[in-house]
Amino acid sequence: MDVGTLVARATRAYRDRPAVESEEGILTFGEIGGRIFQLSRALRALGLQNEDRVLDLQFNQTSYIESDLAISSAGLCRVALNYRLHPNDWVRIAKDCGATTLILDHKFWQESAPVRTLVKHVILIHGTEPGTINYEDFLSAQIAEPLNLAVDPNSLVSLNYSSGTTGNPKGAIRTHRNRIASLNNIVTDILKRVPDETDCWIHAGPVTHSSGLFVLPFFSFGAKQIIQSKFDPDEFVDVVQNRGGNATALVPTMIARLLSMPGMSREKMANLRLLGYAGAPMTPEHIKQCYETITKNMVQYYGLVEAIPPVTVLSAQDHELGLFGNAELLRSAGKACIGVEILIVDEENHSVPVGEIGEVITRGDHVMRGYYGAASMDATVTKAVRNGWLHTGDLGRLDADNRLFLVDRKGEMIISGGYNIYPREIEDVVADVEGVLEVAVIGVKDAEWGQRVVAMVTLKPGVKATDEEISEKVMAHCKASMASYKKPKVVMVVKEFPLNSTGKIAKKILRQQLEESA
Repeated sequence: MDVGTLVARATRAYRDRPAVESEEGILTFGEIGGRIFQLSRALRALGLQNEDRVLDLQFNQTSYIESDLAISSAGLCRVALNYRLHPNDWVRIAKDCGATTLILDHKFWQESAPVRTLVKHVILIHGTEPGTINYEDFLSAQIAEPLNLAVDPNSLVSLNYSSGTTGNPKGAIRTHRNRIASLNNIVTDILKRVPDETDCWIHAGPVTHSSGLFVLPFFSFGAKQIIQSKFDPDEFVDVVQNRGGNATALVPTMIARLLSMPGMSREKMANLRLLGYAGAPMTPEHIKQCYETITKNMVQYYGLVEAIPPVTVLSAQDHELGLFGNAELLRSAGKACIGVEILIVDEENHSVPVGEIGEVITRGDHVMRGYYGAASMDATVTKAVRNGWLHTGDLGRLDADNRLFLVDRKGEMIISGGYNIYPREIEDVVADVEGVLEVAVIGVKDAEWGQRVVAMVTLKPGVKATDEEISEKVMAHCKASMASYKKPKVVMVVKEFPLNSTGKIAKKILRQQLEESA
């Protein structure tokens, strides 16, 4: 099975149903399917061959879904450029993947100049410029019929580049098999049902990230999708209340913005059948607030660039067990999906007993084929997939019911005075301190201890406390909650954290800033 086959099947089966709604209007499956077929044919007409790379730089909009599904249907490889990255990163990615074609929103015309010099074809959306191909003209020159290519399920469907917080981003090779494995795991373990015409997915976050995983499942089964150009809490509420949106995936910072809205209530969000969250841990306090204020239908999922999500899922039932029984479950990433195997191993690659910490490894059709281009020549990178098992670099443990508890990234473990300290464990404790909004724990060089533990926090809006008072609260809470050697040596209050391109706290930058200032 391949993506193009699923797109053609859905277009035929659900031709008159509404498929995609955005600021530009609503398209039926027949209308958007025809445009996808036209774009597929147009790309092939340029002379592109199987697995040729196509760069794609857009905001959330209807053409994003068109290009996503059209590039795959044409047997080509899509390389989505994250608009939050610096143009220098776009250049590095373009050189690494060897793309000759760029699909570009005119909004990025100025900053994309260095990338445009590297490609042969620039297909421009929402504008015209000398030497480029107008997107609408490009489509209209082709017939609206599927190519019906025979695509190898193990062939490239996309290159997904990591956010580069621990080094240069690397291009993970995802195949048609990987993407369909994600579809199957979404249906069986996140949705727990096949979507239908009563379902409507809300793309509230960037489609380049987690939300984009749901494009193919909802399209394949004839369900509608609504695209927000950017996350706006008021618009999101309107989509749920008045426009039929009833399922979405958000990152915790988006959920926090919804929780802070005046008058937010479960009654207001009654139509929301599913709220997925991923990308960063959410504290038990926020989970409880979300359950009481937004919806009880919460699902958490875990995955990686190298292992297309979901890998594990913490179900709505597990959330309720955690809220009304075993609170520890709220810190879990859940159980492996039906098509996924996970193990916890030690440095010698041996499985560790239940409850012991080790590296998370995973196997299945969701695991990437490898890294692409120059990155694949890096000896440290080629060790990532061994004997079919992806070594994730995440540290975790399994409980007796095979639920995964993530402890930290392997490279972020702090060694102080000979002890191994896991920042995630300290962050979970500090997050419970009254007034704390976000927390990041890092290790910085120390002449006596090797590394010392530093906790950095941001405060909730309206908190009336001095930095010294917050520091004292954090220190006291940690003293009462954990072993002495794990406690932060320093607590710092900051206005905001630097974020990487996926919206996660950029600890690498924090560590550099602290060590430079020290």
